[in-house]
Amino acid sequence: MRAESLAVLPHDGLPLWVGLTFAGLAVAGWGCAALAFRRRSPPQPAIPEYSASGLSLPLPDAPLPIEFFPGSVLLLDRLGAVLQANEEAAMQFGDSVGAILRHPAARSALSAALRAEPEGADDLPPVCSTTFTLDVPVPRTLHLSLRGIPAPQERHKRVLVVMSDRSEAQVLDRMRLDFVAHASHELRTPLASLSGFIDALRTGGSTMDEGTRQQFLDIMGQQSARLKRLIDRLLYLSRVQAHEHQRPRDVVDVADLMAIVLGEVAPRFDEDGCKLNLALEDDLIIKADEDEMVQVLLNLIENALKYGRERGRDFSVTLFARRAPERDDRWPEDGGILLGVEDNGRGMEAHHLPRLTERFYRVVDNVEPAQQGTGLGLSIVRHILDRHGGRLRVASAPGRGTTCLVWLPPVSVVQPEMV
Repeated sequence: MRAESLAVLPHDGLPLWVGLTFAGLAVAGWGCAALAFRRRSPPQPAIPEYSASGLSLPLPDAPLPIEFFPGSVLLLDRLGAVLQANEEAAMQFGDSVGAILRHPAARSALSAALRAEPEGADDLPPVCSTTFTLDVPVPRTLHLSLRGIPAPQERHKRVLVVMSDRSEAQVLDRMRLDFVAHASHELRTPLASLSGFIDALRTGGSTMDEGTRQQFLDIMGQQSARLKRLIDRLLYLSRVQAHEHQRPRDVVDVADLMAIVLGEVAPRFDEDGCKLNLALEDDLIIKADEDEMVQVLLNLIENALKYGRERGRDFSVTLFARRAPERDDRWPEDGGILLGVEDNGRGMEAHHLPRLTERFYRVVDNVEPAQQGTGLGLSIVRHILDRHGGRLRVASAPGRGTTCLVWLPPVSVVQPEMV
């Protein structure tokens, strides 16, 4: 078990959603619930009442209309047995409810809710909240808010529970913290280098020979360029994520797309003495943002040049586009278009493959520091493809090259823009 937290919140310190959920029991919520019940066929259930002595059930076994409450809601007896569960609780937690309620943190919160007393004659008992991690059947971070319902007899006390799964929010928080930490580190490295050389020039510049001075200036220029690339990539990634929920609407001819990419990269291959091949099927169209798909292919080609080449060995890159085969389990549906970049370079170990699209992740095996990139290229690719409803698969092995496949859905079934 992991760290747990238990807190009793006063009535005036409730989060808004909790206050709305439970305060509704004492005011308009009961009226709406009663109206809904009157529309049903008899017999009508007894409706809880609120008086100076607090919220109470007129009969020990009277049900609460919790199906009308937002969120996942349970009604427990004083021993923690489930008396009622609304549909959302059943759908979200199902058979895990028992394990959740048996957790020591949940038991402690239940005891606290049963002991809690209203602060004033017109107040409800305070809410008791707890957050904990349940490790089985899969790790989940759960938040429970509990409020006791007074009854004339102790054995008739009930407890309302609102449950929420905060696992995804916790993962996102961790990712944000990791991103800030990695970004800070990546920015600090070239800044520290620049600062060091500036200090060296400031303190010893008058006695420094011209060759050393020029060497320092060259390194400073390289670090400045690295810093600019990193900032540009971060800004581009931010822009991509800002409209990631909007599906592209333009229809793009793949031949035109490839022509743009070739115009960008052909001079680079001429300079480096590498070979670039093109394999393109006819009449291919995709629904895409052309600029973003150009960026995807440029990033993949840049990675091939940066990490694939080995000294003393012929190196070639093949850029291709073709129709995806039918009944291919690698993709979410039949059909679609495949864009790819394949090289015959050094390849990489299998353990790198699952992490290639993580921000700032770099394959540094046998790569000189000067060749290392920002570690953001494939992260940008992933977010662009998420927007396009596409997929990325990378296959590689040491000494056998790397193949990056981009799958894009057929034009006729590209999803409409999400709101």
